[in-house]
Amino acid sequence: MNYNLPSHLSDLPIYRKAMDIIMLSRSISTYLNQDLSYLNEDGTEDSNIYFSGDIVQQSTNLAPEIINAERERYSDKKHQHLESLERLTNQLYSNCRRLERSKSNGKDYLPILKGELKKFRKLQRNWMMTL
Repeated sequence: MNYNLPSHLSDLPIYRKAMDIIMLSRSISTYLNQDLSYLNEDGTEDSNIYFSGDIVQQSTNLAPEIINAERERYSDKKHQHLESLERLTNQLYSNCRRLERSKSNGKDYLPILKGELKKFRKLQRNWMMTL
């Protein structure tokens, strides 16, 4: 993923953690999709399969929001990106909890992602104070 990064951005701990979360969520989603892609006995699909795609989409949006907040000059627009980042993090965490209730062996990896999100939130709070 190349977003034409400012030179200092790739050194930011929050950005590196966002990239780790992207890789982890993609791996978990791939693993979960193998278990959740089968139809139920009544012919319906497992609704949890959508949450596995959501964690990928939401994690992929973390890095661009960090980049946008870093690039933004005006504080009100900067705060919009920070709020968006906060929403994405909350949604990611919520979808992890939903997926933990799924009927998949892959749900055992979700606590790892939740742990990384916890670290991300801590980095996020520290980073927000520097903007």
